[in-house]
Amino acid sequence: MAELQLWFLPPQAPDPALSCLSAQEISWGERLPPQRRAQYWRSRALMRERLANRLGQDPAQIPLHSPPGEPPQLAEGLGWLSLSHAAEALLLGWSEQPVGVDLEAAARRFDAQALMQRFFPADEQRQLSCLAAEPLRSAVLRSWLAKEAAIKWRQRTLAAELAHWSFDHGRGVLQHRLESITCKPSEGVMGPWRWACVSEAAELLGTPPITWPFDHG
Repeated sequence: MAELQLWFLPPQAPDPALSCLSAQEISWGERLPPQRRAQYWRSRALMRERLANRLGQDPAQIPLHSPPGEPPQLAEGLGWLSLSHAAEALLLGWSEQPVGVDLEAAARRFDAQALMQRFFPADEQRQLSCLAAEPLRSAVLRSWLAKEAAIKWRQRTLAAELAHWSFDHGRGVLQHRLESITCKPSEGVMGPWRWACVSEAAELLGTPPITWPFDHG
């Protein structure tokens, strides 16, 4: 049976203990600007704390390789990780199979028309062409979350992959335009945040359980 777990850490939650961080993670963090440093250390400590419970290991001993700006990786056989930040909120996904997650503020403001015209394929633009401003913003945000989760699932980059994904807003399905890849993201809203998750385990299990609000159990 495939396993998949998502953990959500809202901005107001207590910070995890930083004592579990590796010397390398401390060193990487010290090279970052103060706000980015705090975010980096907090997220890596969260990963170690959550995985300690899941894998039955001491948090400091988790074989985690997670430099700033790179996808987090575990030692072979321990599963797959994905992490997303939205301001001070965090979403962490772990699965026995590759997984990608993305998190954004549901009310995030941006130029939806311009973003759609720049990055979305023509067939998807046609689905959204008759929408008013607010429904368009919501639809573009939903599509972006799904695509970013899928790109993380494949451990690729936005620059290389974004233009190749098309989201069917009626069926909630993603299709890669250059490869024979179709997937149905899990997605939802948690308070003021919207999230998406792409994983074969998610498609098998349905909407994955999310620990929210974050707890320490």
